[in-house]
Amino acid sequence: MVVKAEIHCHIEGAASPALVEAQAKKYGVDVSAIIRDGSYVWSDFTSFLRCYDVASMLFRTEEDYALLAETYLSELAAQGTIYSEFFISTDHAVNAGLTPAAYISGLAEGMRRAREGTGIESRMIATGLRHEGPEGVERAARYIAANPHPLVTGFGMAGDERMHEPRDFAKAFDIARDAGLAITVHAGELVGAESVREALDHLVPARIGHGVRAIEDPALVERLAAEGIVLEVCPGSNIALSVYPSYAEHPLPRLRAAGVKVTLSSDDPPFFHTSLAQEYETARTHFGMDDAALLEMTRNSVEAAFVDDATRAALLARLG
Repeated sequence: MVVKAEIHCHIEGAASPALVEAQAKKYGVDVSAIIRDGSYVWSDFTSFLRCYDVASMLFRTEEDYALLAETYLSELAAQGTIYSEFFISTDHAVNAGLTPAAYISGLAEGMRRAREGTGIESRMIATGLRHEGPEGVERAARYIAANPHPLVTGFGMAGDERMHEPRDFAKAFDIARDAGLAITVHAGELVGAESVREALDHLVPARIGHGVRAIEDPALVERLAAEGIVLEVCPGSNIALSVYPSYAEHPLPRLRAAGVKVTLSSDDPPFFHTSLAQEYETARTHFGMDDAALLEMTRNSVEAAFVDDATRAALLARLG
């Protein structure tokens, strides 16, 4: 089994249908509109976000979030994963009636349990939601900057990429960067190469979430390679959301051949009928990667991880 690492996953989006159904039973909520025959039901990006939000609202206490983090991280460890970095949203916590502090504390407890039980290392990336607008993303950045937590090591932006312009969020990212948080941002998924370029110019991230549509601009691909920008690539998600019609047309192999640092992640795995193990198998089957190439993907993730040098060295030592 190839050792794995993941740096792009939304923790609420990692909740399995079975776990969400259990939470729904706990709170007396009908989820038949979003789960049928053990699978999430949605038809496009907008309905996916709606489905995601309904599921996420069923995590309402610290213990709920501890259970979510422990369950997902333990599943990853069983797949041979030594490191996980996942996105959190204090906006989701507030909407569910939980304070941001309690939300983060609950997740941290789940991370502790998973590490104690399996050895998996993990960190959190706080995010603002793009569709909440510049004020919402700035609010998220200000909270994390003012309330640091040792396991929250990065800041990013998720949500609907089609809304607003990257420059609108520059202030929020400056706040996060000044607080010592590492920066990543979703771009180049639903919107083309220009969204990646503008994110680089205005938000100055070390990594780009997805970023695959950079392939549409050869000069941008050269820039990504030259500047060492890491792309958090989630092939299964891209196919599920029809960013590309098939794996044969997915640009990961071309980006890698051009010298861009690419990684493998699962995004919102049960929503897209995938897992990190499946993403590695997809890379083997559809992209022709052997064990050495797959281990390179893991090494790229660990080298790009938002961790201190000692933790990175310990993780790299586990790659063999």
